[in-house]
Amino acid sequence: MARPARRRGNLPAEATSFVGRRRELADLKRKLSSARLVSLVGPGGVGKTRLAIRAAAEVSRRFSGGAWLVELADVRDPALVGNAVMAAMDLRDQAAAAPSALLAAYLEDKQLLLVVDNCEHLLEPAAQLLSELIRVAPGLRVIATSREPLTAPGEHVMPVPPLELPTAHAERLDELRHNEAVMLFLERAEAASGTFELTAENQAAVADLCRRLDGLPLAIELAAVRTRVLSVQQILERLGDRFTLLAGGGRAALPRHQTLETAIDWSHDLLTAEERTLLRRLCVFAGRFTLEDVAAVCMPPNLPPTRALDLTSSLVDKSLVLKEDVGGAGCFRFHETMREYAGRKLGEADENDDLERRCTEYYVATCGAMALQARFRLPAWLAWMDLEIDNIRSVLRRCLVSSDSRNGISLATSLGWYWITRATTEGVRWLDELLASGPGDPATLGWSWFIRGFLAVLQGDWAAAMPPLERAITASRDAGNPVQLAHSYSMFSIAANMAGDRASALRLLDEAGSIAGEIDDVPTKVGVLQARSLNAIFEADFGALRSAATEGASLSREVGDLYALHMMNVNLGAAALSLGELDESKARYEEALRIAYQIDDRIGQYYLLAGLAFHATVAGQSKVAAQLLGASETIRLGAGATVMAVLMPILTQAEEAATAALGRSKYDAEFSAGKRLSRESAVGLALGEPHPAAASRISGAGVGLLTKREADVARLIADGLSNKQIGARLFISERTADSHVRSILNKLGFSSRAQIASWIASAEQH
Repeated sequence: MARPARRRGNLPAEATSFVGRRRELADLKRKLSSARLVSLVGPGGVGKTRLAIRAAAEVSRRFSGGAWLVELADVRDPALVGNAVMAAMDLRDQAAAAPSALLAAYLEDKQLLLVVDNCEHLLEPAAQLLSELIRVAPGLRVIATSREPLTAPGEHVMPVPPLELPTAHAERLDELRHNEAVMLFLERAEAASGTFELTAENQAAVADLCRRLDGLPLAIELAAVRTRVLSVQQILERLGDRFTLLAGGGRAALPRHQTLETAIDWSHDLLTAEERTLLRRLCVFAGRFTLEDVAAVCMPPNLPPTRALDLTSSLVDKSLVLKEDVGGAGCFRFHETMREYAGRKLGEADENDDLERRCTEYYVATCGAMALQARFRLPAWLAWMDLEIDNIRSVLRRCLVSSDSRNGISLATSLGWYWITRATTEGVRWLDELLASGPGDPATLGWSWFIRGFLAVLQGDWAAAMPPLERAITASRDAGNPVQLAHSYSMFSIAANMAGDRASALRLLDEAGSIAGEIDDVPTKVGVLQARSLNAIFEADFGALRSAATEGASLSREVGDLYALHMMNVNLGAAALSLGELDESKARYEEALRIAYQIDDRIGQYYLLAGLAFHATVAGQSKVAAQLLGASETIRLGAGATVMAVLMPILTQAEEAATAALGRSKYDAEFSAGKRLSRESAVGLALGEPHPAAASRISGAGVGLLTKREADVARLIADGLSNKQIGARLFISERTADSHVRSILNKLGFSSRAQIASWIASAEQH
């Protein structure tokens, strides 16, 4: 059985070690046997995330739907908690369903474990959503981590203490090596210096240092990294001076949260002035950030942008900033505790307003420039958006709160293709709030209203689409922008047709065609051809449909407009199917499915898997047809879509034919098997290919805790490949392969490649 779709995103790097915690781990696993919601509660830096993920990895095989990590640390808007859960589970907001409703429908029959990390700043919305999901999904279990309880119904609170400390009296060297706090210090010191060892000479200093740091994992890691240049005794002496000063001479007076603050202060004071400046400024990013972001937003004017690499690398080396790999791109982020610390330092430096202004200007300008070519390089642009979306959301919220409607509307409009393919309901919310907040740029306001109308059409809300499209026409005409105007007329024609107003649809289509004929703009012509294709469908004029869609496909292919090419192929496949040209229809559907998979359009995948299920019944492949129908249904639910009326006859015929061939019980079994297929495997099945990309053989158990690239690396480890061979196979450097291996070991709490291989083998058997 193929695995379910994997989550996107990475496990927070501050939880990369798991040492000791035997008692807490056993308690948590025991609680999950009966409790629906377990909250791990404790101060920042105590290791809640690592404990939650280790427990999830160990119990994930109990859950046929797997274990999934939801990271809330970078979410600042309470309204986006549901979106964060959806993104973590690789679901898609591409229809009219609210995130909570989509999640409820998807999870109601699943056996699944969620790890929801860093809830403390979103207690109320997190508690509300999780309570609702637990109520409707009896097979759902949740581990939440927070600095305080969620106070949700049925919540089981489990305090997470610091690591076990070495005793005050002398211990034998071999005994000390097995102490939890010392184990973490040794692991981090060895990683930092490459040569560190616990010896009879330094064991007393190591034990004393761990005790002074109260067994707080983050504090221990920050101290351990300094073994590159200082002995343990030197670290102890420097920290000891700070503790004495803060506690007024009495160490016992220093509470644990101040212990962590002191450890961070000490690391901060050892930085150069340039490093301190950059560290505090990096907190302006709500989520992950790239070197380009750092250079544009955070670098002082007296330093060249190229210094961003040196300074950021130095902060990474000191464990103050975390490096990650997302989709093959290197990026960075903060530990949540470090972000809070940097934010306080930024406030003390009185740089908030200036930095927020620079951040807003950067993202408005960058997204605006990229929007011009986004539709022609959609896969790469969407990958960039997936990495930056939390920062962009933060800027949108800032514009809304500060009534900066011009920048906010421009930014939301430039993200049009993201809303269309990734977050339709979210896009509607942002545009509605921002367009109501004040005036936008008159020159581009037509595009803003056009995108709002386009999203309503995608949601099937024709009535909601018409007012913004009317305003788009007015704004485009006032701005003297014929391209905006033609697009608006074309989309309005589609909405009118869907609403049953044929007379208006034809009038609007004529207006669009007239304007498009006077300008040399391929996307404008493609928009008109799409409207003509849909008009032909309503008239059942398949000759006109084929003519318009063929021209549209040719133009789209010429300029690299994958979204439009995919839609034109869907139209051509439907036309060929209606004319009884089954081979042509199948070929068009297959090309469209390849594109829908490439740009990750879930609505397109749902439609096309169902269409190819019909073709499978024609070819006598009833088992394949039943599985494709099941897979199509899972994708539909995961995107929050309703069954398309135009698809109903195809679905009915395919189901009836497959049921007649297999019998009802066998059909139901194959349909259920199809529902459990990953999207990769379902697309591969529909295309007659084992895997359309590097699809995994791993079943659902625990794989949601790894990124897609990490899962690929884990499989190759299981196949016995070295890091050099893995790098060659995946076209990455040996160093990057090694980084992925260490990340897998850390996430799963393993210490050897053999354990990874064993875990993979076990997962494939389930």
